[in-house]
Amino acid sequence: MNYTEGMLREGALKGKTILITGGGTGLGRSMGEYFSLLGANLVITSRRLEVLEKTAKEMSEASENPVLPLACDVREYDQVERTIAAAKEKFGKIDVLLNNAAGNFVSPTERLSHRAFDTVVDIVLKGSYNFTLAMGKDWIEAKQPGVVMNIVTTYAWTGSGYVVPSACAKAGVLAMTRSLAVEWAKYGIRLNAIAPGPFPTEGAWSRLMPGNLKKKYDPAKKVPIGRVGEHQELANLAAYLVSDFSAYVNGEVITIDGGEWLKGAGEFNMLEAIPEELWDAMEMARKKESSKLKMMWAYFKGMRKLKI
Repeated sequence: MNYTEGMLREGALKGKTILITGGGTGLGRSMGEYFSLLGANLVITSRRLEVLEKTAKEMSEASENPVLPLACDVREYDQVERTIAAAKEKFGKIDVLLNNAAGNFVSPTERLSHRAFDTVVDIVLKGSYNFTLAMGKDWIEAKQPGVVMNIVTTYAWTGSGYVVPSACAKAGVLAMTRSLAVEWAKYGIRLNAIAPGPFPTEGAWSRLMPGNLKKKYDPAKKVPIGRVGEHQELANLAAYLVSDFSAYVNGEVITIDGGEWLKGAGEFNMLEAIPEELWDAMEMARKKESSKLKMMWAYFKGMRKLKI
């Protein structure tokens, strides 16, 4: 077994119905593919129905389990309610909500229009609370337990320049996750989140880092273990958190980034750029200084003995 292989046993999600926003492409698709292979019924949503239908067909053929594609703009609450109703009509119930839909711009904030800011915040934060609220109300009314898993980012804690709308929105999703984990636990509803580091996807990566920027700012160079994440690693973690194996995990946010954000947080972590030769020179200088101090101390001790 290695990190590119599935972690859970066959059929671990059999009988579960999982709704994934932004499930037609990227990380949402990767997680959904694994859920489907583990036996789950899937509902995948986004605004582009043609993409969803193609993905659903490919997923279903690979797993031999049903995948329902439904067009939905997560920013519109009435569309969210219709999507939930259609999913329940098909599968009878929904067990898991995965809020994955996102949008982002890498830009100096002063270059963004207020509409650009709105676009990101509305998809990430409003979309997440729209689905969470609607799904939560449905579960509570039906006295049915449920699981919400949210995809956040490591800069939801720290903030980050040049992605300010996303940082604001993801911080809100993080706060919602932890708040509702406490408030809704009495209803049998768990909420957790994952904060992924670099897991390159063709679409999002090329939009955020076009042209030669991907080579110039290679994300693997920022990760202590020296590589970016494999989609299966994220899918394994997600499958565990939505499964009954994680029944005692509630209100938690798990970072999966190879140590990237901790490396960036340490004040002196940039010193890894110092070559061995310079470390050797610094050590020699330190030893010389230490030797000099020892000699001075011995001299003063001798003077005291002589009472000079």
